[in-house]
Amino acid sequence: MALITTFARFGLQLSNAAKKSLRATASPFNQQWRSFNVSSLLLAERRYTEKHEWVSVDGTTATVGISEYAQDALGDVVFAQLPDPGTALQQHDECGALESVKAASELYSPLSGKVTEKNDTVEETPGLVNSSCYDKGWLFKLTVSNTAELEKLMSETQYKEFLKAAEH
Repeated sequence: MALITTFARFGLQLSNAAKKSLRATASPFNQQWRSFNVSSLLLAERRYTEKHEWVSVDGTTATVGISEYAQDALGDVVFAQLPDPGTALQQHDECGALESVKAASELYSPLSGKVTEKNDTVEETPGLVNSSCYDKGWLFKLTVSNTAELEKLMSETQYKEFLKAAEH
């Protein structure tokens, strides 16, 4: 049943026959899908800005962080200033900063919304941004007020192409 819910969560439709088969089958294929890590699917759903922030949306909740490329360019992050819960942001608003031993970088909101949570652990241990930028090093969460803004952001594939073009 969890697998069927996972498919639905990502907008995938299964026929009734397929649902029945998944429920009844204890095949190695079914077991493989059951052990599939949902965060792998979320990686494909991550969207990026030209300023190297990423956002992952689940319903109306968006989780924001910086990309692998950005954390690598910054170097060892030693300070993080994140937006406080309750802060209303518009897409592209400056909302915080990260500082490293070699640079400082402003944070910009990839989407409009209201901040619901900041990652206090990152403020206490900024190096998490370097060691786990897509997992434990997320920066803040917000309730999205305009989901249409997601279409203005780059997919993972588009972001990789953007980085390749920037290298030239």
